[in-house]
Amino acid sequence: MTAAIDIHNATKSYGDKTVLRGVDLTVAAGTVTVILGPSGSGKSTLLRAINHLEKLDEGFVALNGELIGVRVKGDRLKELPEKRILRQRARIGFVFQNFNLFPHLTILENVTEAPIAQGISAKRARDEARTLLARVGLADKEAAYPRQLSGGQQQRVAIARALALEPEVILFDEPTSALDPELVGEVLGVIRTLTGSGKTLIVVTHEIGFAREVADHVVFMDEGAIVEQGTPSDVLSHPRHRRTQDFLSKVLA
Repeated sequence: MTAAIDIHNATKSYGDKTVLRGVDLTVAAGTVTVILGPSGSGKSTLLRAINHLEKLDEGFVALNGELIGVRVKGDRLKELPEKRILRQRARIGFVFQNFNLFPHLTILENVTEAPIAQGISAKRARDEARTLLARVGLADKEAAYPRQLSGGQQQRVAIARALALEPEVILFDEPTSALDPELVGEVLGVIRTLTGSGKTLIVVTHEIGFAREVADHVVFMDEGAIVEQGTPSDVLSHPRHRRTQDFLSKVLA
């Protein structure tokens, strides 16, 4: 299976704090990768680096062989123009922890805004947005505003919005962390429907049962580095590293 994402020597610091320490990771196309780890381990920064919301100090990310956010100039990497980066980001959907919906737009408008900005006709964008809203169980909410929806409903809208540009890769940054416990299942259920769709999913989460069920590959991070990775059985049922064992024992408790 071909690699959708190649991350090589991803390194990032803020001042004297290093948050990514030379991370190398390959994600196969069409698979589900779950990233686990304690707060501050670099998981979210790594996700944001994939679509160049965070600029790496060293290393690079490539999507199907194309460098994201940079180009090679001589023996160095140089930042791409913002318009080129925006086109690349259209290939990578991102679902944030806190929904990030536009409060002044209706649910339908939230989903259609990016496709229209990319040159898709308003009619086609609306038709496709209605199909996506039906897919996430919100066909009857297109005229509502975000404040009128529950957290779980808002996150499902965010997933529909991420799908609107038909991305090759979808990144989920702890998509259930801002939800009340009873709403977690409805969001995980929508993500579950995307597995096997041919899209490449990378999910940062603490939902171990979900990871065990849907992941093809599990990555455990700590202090900005990958400590352990492998199949769900390898990492979740038979972790080799003491740090992974300690983390799982606390989360599962």
